[in-house]
Amino acid sequence: MHSIKLKKRVGADGVLHLDIPVGITDKEVEIMVIYQPLETATQLKTPEQRGWMPGFFEEVIGGWVGEPLERPEQGEYEIREPLF
Repeated sequence: MHSIKLKKRVGADGVLHLDIPVGITDKEVEIMVIYQPLETATQLKTPEQRGWMPGFFEEVIGGWVGEPLERPEQGEYEIREPLF
């Protein structure tokens, strides 16, 4: 079994045409096609369209006001018996 990944454009008629060289001749092959539409920069959704509250990121990003957060020492890990 072999896998080939391609990026193609669907025509204005809504039909995707594929020409895939497989390197074999005169044999039957089984083919599975999985497609996923790609979003271009002009089709990207806004945070609101993705379900976020308006202004959420403007309020949250950089929103910590106070002393700097510090991560204390983590201590020693306990040694456990193997599970096998």
